[in-house]
Amino acid sequence: MQQFLIIAAAHFLALMSPGPDFFLVARASLAAGWRVASGACLGIAVANGVFIVAAFTGVSVLQPGSAPFITLQLVGCLYLLYLGVLFIRHAGSSLLQAPGEAPPGGRTSWLQAAGMGFLSGLLNPKNALFYVSLASMLGAQSSAAWKTFYGIWMFTVVLGWDLLVALAIGNGRLLRRFQRALPLLERLSGLVLIALALGMAGLLAS
Repeated sequence: MQQFLIIAAAHFLALMSPGPDFFLVARASLAAGWRVASGACLGIAVANGVFIVAAFTGVSVLQPGSAPFITLQLVGCLYLLYLGVLFIRHAGSSLLQAPGEAPPGGRTSWLQAAGMGFLSGLLNPKNALFYVSLASMLGAQSSAAWKTFYGIWMFTVVLGWDLLVALAIGNGRLLRRFQRALPLLERLSGLVLIALALGMAGLLAS
């Protein structure tokens, strides 16, 4: 029980720290409401599930310093830059496009938001490092049943937290209140994502 409390607390504290996934859910909620943003929440949770399964089964691609992991980090940097530019470019509109989405004038669908959420979660190298760290805390002595329990718990917490964020930000009253401030919030979110990408790129280069 003590081990569960430690891992659950570490996982939840990591979720509470704002990152690319948080900004994507917040942007989708403010621009299109919580129902569309729930697609991004599910996509993020599924991407976390991929990392959880890979970390708990010992997949070598997640090992820091490996060529596939470095490639993932580089692609993640590019995706963060893309999202940052996207947020700034479409600040003040209800459109958040990704490759293959509808042209300007359309509206982000639930499936499109889910795809963007999955990419955001999958291309965030911090997720890989975090779950590898948690897997090492569990150790090889943990049974498959316990690892399955932890995996289901973490997936559920990720999905529940992101849905809570989407509901809190995307309710009608808050949308009306933040309508004028939305362009500024989007630009600030875009700048934060670009800063995260540049910071990560600097760490990779050093």
